[in-house]
Amino acid sequence: MELDLINAPFDLKFIKPGELEEILEDPFGIRFLPDNDRNDGASRYYALGRTVTDRHLFIGFTTDGKVARVITSREMSDAERRFYDRNYNETR
Repeated sequence: MELDLINAPFDLKFIKPGELEEILEDPFGIRFLPDNDRNDGASRYYALGRTVTDRHLFIGFTTDGKVARVITSREMSDAERRFYDRNYNETR
């Protein structure tokens, strides 16, 4: 899936594009189902994942199946981190 970061609504200096790709490709990452149907055919997802450098991130993105456009990204909250770690330990 191609990553679209043109006009990203967040600072790409704080979270690098490579880290966003790592979250989308994290084999232990957690993706939540789309939150609603959209008229343009895209679906909005939320994901929790860990980068190679052990950074835990939350991202929100839309996708039409070919291109993913990240609309938000931040460090995981403590509760999200516990949820991710619990699921990671169960699936390894």
